[in-house]
Amino acid sequence: MPAMTVHQLRERPDTPVVDVREPWEFEGGRVPGAVNLPMSTIGEHLDELPDGPFAVICKVGGRSGRVVEALVARGYDATNVDGGTDEWIAAGYPVEQ
Repeated sequence: MPAMTVHQLRERPDTPVVDVREPWEFEGGRVPGAVNLPMSTIGEHLDELPDGPFAVICKVGGRSGRVVEALVARGYDATNVDGGTDEWIAAGYPVEQ
């Protein structure tokens, strides 16, 4: 499964980010510019995914990893963000509320 660290994501500010956490988690703080498409409903929102390469993030990387596996199997150019939003915050990177 394709993966990157939060540090690699930070170095690629033009990479679209899909956050698959639930809305209440997303509202608590997210990677700037991330779009919320919860794992629980992502099948209903495939038409909202970016056309090119994009990163998928969740709290720590588990849910996003499962989503990336499913999306890659369908031909999407998706990459999991290892460590997720928790690691992004721990690294001291900016967070949108």
